[in-house]
Amino acid sequence: MKTFKVGIVGAGGVTELHFVGYKEHPERIEITALCDPNPEALHAKADKYGVPQRFTDLREFIQNSGIDVAVVCTPTSIRKEIVFPLIEAGIPVFVEKPFSDTLAEATEITEKAKQRGVPISVNQNFRRHFPFDLIKQKVAEGTIGNVTSMIFTNIFFRQDVGWRLECERNALSVMGIHWFDGFRQILGSEAVSVVCQNRSSSAVNCAGETDATVQVVFENDTVVTYVQSFSSTFNKTDLIVIGETGTIVANHGKAELYRKGEKTPSQTWDNKISREIATYEGLNHLLTSLETGSEAPNSSRDNLKTIAILDAAYVSAEEQRAVYLKQGVQV
Repeated sequence: MKTFKVGIVGAGGVTELHFVGYKEHPERIEITALCDPNPEALHAKADKYGVPQRFTDLREFIQNSGIDVAVVCTPTSIRKEIVFPLIEAGIPVFVEKPFSDTLAEATEITEKAKQRGVPISVNQNFRRHFPFDLIKQKVAEGTIGNVTSMIFTNIFFRQDVGWRLECERNALSVMGIHWFDGFRQILGSEAVSVVCQNRSSSAVNCAGETDATVQVVFENDTVVTYVQSFSSTFNKTDLIVIGETGTIVANHGKAELYRKGEKTPSQTWDNKISREIATYEGLNHLLTSLETGSEAPNSSRDNLKTIAILDAAYVSAEEQRAVYLKQGVQV
């Protein structure tokens, strides 16, 4: 297996996932460069993890770092201005979620990367951190028969600081991007319609929405009802997957199977995959695709279908209507 020289763009908090996740795999990944316009943040992070090359200018980073792959951990508000120069330089990119806040921008980035033949993958680490992949396997095995509906609740209190405070798109972009992607994974199906209502609570200091209720219908006729809150003083995260012969109930750490007439689960599956481990696995999907020439399962092209649901939810809430999709495109 090849060892890839990796450079990280951005020295904020989310980079911890990458530094910690990659350090257990020196045979695969060597972090050789870090870039951030803030010298204090740059050197603090580089000193902590022993990164030799340090850049405050993206162009110098691209020209002089000698990296094989770039990991982009910058705000979505500057996504294009960071990713486009990397694409133009022919550097494969592993980008933090959300890939973009809007479908139009995500499509533009994906098309540019396609034209240049540069692969991009997205860090949808909750595919493994939350038991979406586990449940996907059980559904594929026919454990609960055909899925008819899913109910997902993610409520807690969250007060962000920094750039997120000014974003017009907030709670769904931060967390919904994980859940929409997970629904797709479980069902192996794409969304056909989205209806959303969202609100912004005065309990949280931010420009965007703090609370939302979304209903998504998929091609296989499964209906998903999803509730998100950043303003709740009560915490709850659970997923209920209702099938014709059983129901799976899941949280971050486990999934339980219930059969008709049972008050206790007939089976329990543990899920102990950290976000750091899942982040390494996401980058490794990209590295493997570079070696084999095959498309990574977390490619930007695939992620467009997740971004399409996110974008449709915002359009639905703003225009007070159902938004219809066909192959990831609003119709």
